[in-house]
Amino acid sequence: MTFDLDATLRWLKPHRKQGALPRRSEGELDWIENAPLAGAPVLLDTTVYIDALQGRSSQILDDFIGFRVCNHSAVCISELAHAFGRLNPSDPRTGPALKKIRQAIHSIPPHRVSVPDEAIWGAAGILAGVLFRLGSFPSGTERKCLNDALVFLQARKLGCPILTGNIRDFDYLNQLVPDGRVLLYRRTA
Repeated sequence: MTFDLDATLRWLKPHRKQGALPRRSEGELDWIENAPLAGAPVLLDTTVYIDALQGRSSQILDDFIGFRVCNHSAVCISELAHAFGRLNPSDPRTGPALKKIRQAIHSIPPHRVSVPDEAIWGAAGILAGVLFRLGSFPSGTERKCLNDALVFLQARKLGCPILTGNIRDFDYLNQLVPDGRVLLYRRTA
């Protein structure tokens, strides 16, 4: 087994993390506006796909992902595919939405997809529990915390930043694991 529970507990120290996590100021966060267009690869969070599919991606985001090598997580593909079971088939909006999601998934280059390994899954379980507890998330959002922790730790292991519009959750994760890198973008209305 590649997951060492005791070593992960020594690393994350969940028992030492108490109190609520504060949001950092905008100036303390890393934004794509301040990053060069050309640079290291990034791992896309699910927010990137959703915002692009819903027409909420800014020109800055579109340019950024057009220049950078974009890696993809099986976790995010799973979050996108969730809609095929979740959306009501009798709703007239479902067919067009699923068509867009299908196209997005089919456009992902297979050689750019990575899967979290056993060690990441184990660490993400602990990290998600800390995130849920200290982030004051409502009951029922544990899966969301787990998925965020998975892609955050996956990007860390790949040595690239996670690109996301989920400012609050990834600010918290970055505070809990400061050597992970997060690049944020602002969503458009």
